[in-house]
Amino acid sequence: MMSLDSITLYLVATMVAALLGAMMVFFGRQENSPALKWWGTAYLLGAASVALWTAAGDRLGPHLYLALNAVGFVACGMVWNAARVFHGRKPNWPGLVLGAFAWAAAVTLLDPAASMLRMIIGAGIVSVYAALTASELWVERRKSLQRRWPAFVVPVMHGCVLMLPILLGSFLRPHDAGFSSSIWVTVFAVELVLYAVGTVFVIFMLVSERTVTAHRTAASTDPLTGMLNRRGFSEACGRVIEREAKAGRPVTVMIFDIDHFKSINDRFGHPAGDEMLKLFSTVVVSNLRITDMSGRIGGEEFAALLPCSLEEGVLVAERVREAFETSGVVVDEGPVDTTVSIGVAGGPAGTELEVLLASADTALYQAKRGGRNRVEAAEELPLSLENWRRQSAARIGAPQARQVTA
Repeated sequence: MMSLDSITLYLVATMVAALLGAMMVFFGRQENSPALKWWGTAYLLGAASVALWTAAGDRLGPHLYLALNAVGFVACGMVWNAARVFHGRKPNWPGLVLGAFAWAAAVTLLDPAASMLRMIIGAGIVSVYAALTASELWVERRKSLQRRWPAFVVPVMHGCVLMLPILLGSFLRPHDAGFSSSIWVTVFAVELVLYAVGTVFVIFMLVSERTVTAHRTAASTDPLTGMLNRRGFSEACGRVIEREAKAGRPVTVMIFDIDHFKSINDRFGHPAGDEMLKLFSTVVVSNLRITDMSGRIGGEEFAALLPCSLEEGVLVAERVREAFETSGVVVDEGPVDTTVSIGVAGGPAGTELEVLLASADTALYQAKRGGRNRVEAAEELPLSLENWRRQSAARIGAPQARQVTA
């Protein structure tokens, strides 16, 4: 028979689990998160099972005893499957109910008086589910090792506590069974409260981490092409330049500008222009290595940074130009010419990104002046960004002045 303290502990655990479960289901619906709904439902099932088991006490019949424990094991299976769903995997339906069936088979075959053995089997089933949950979270540890360790430790500790009666069972004498059962009931009650709260902490830590990552990705990604935007490109390139500088290796930057893009938008409409931008982004990514950085830095302008020499960069740029020229976009009015002008600039190890972009921009201007649909390599880096800005302003202003004079 359970002591009053044990009953109180289990009631507290039940109320905590029910409250946390309802909260997770609510937020799961608000945020459209299937994993939160799985976790919340698991908590509610577990709370209902423990509440009925505690309230019935000695009046618990064999069939209800079997059913309530089976529901509890299904809840444990749901916690494991929630971790699977959170990481984009499908639920494991056979595994979800396997623990409940194993429990039912064990209870049916065991002597009704073997209460300690039933407790050991039940603890073993829960420990297996805890281990599966921990392994599911451990698989994803590389994404954020510093913040993932609690997600691994909590289910492992839960499983270890539940394994204690199994490990110590062989040392208990038969006449100690009643005493040991009472002790384990109290231990499990305390651990259940700690595990319920700890797991919810882990769950919301994981959800918060994913939300922050999604926002950070959105802030650095161009929504149309899926490439890095100017901010994301600059941050990523800064890391690459720093890494290559430590190794003493040069880097090369190229700027791409789709030829006559404004005319294409005016003649065929913005949908055709968007298709061309998406097509070009695909061409760029497919012709670069996984270690190369690329992004859309504004309008019809794209950029890339490659850890290589200027000569190698020019060859890559020419490959991109040829691939885009032969790709083509077809609209209702017919095929649209797809050409791009590219400016390439290289520098010694540690050259700042802005300096390389300024030099590549000057080369791009030369490619435009030379007839478009061509690759131009910068002859030298600008002496300073301020001089480059003045030269760029003068370059832009000169054609406008000629138009006014005319």
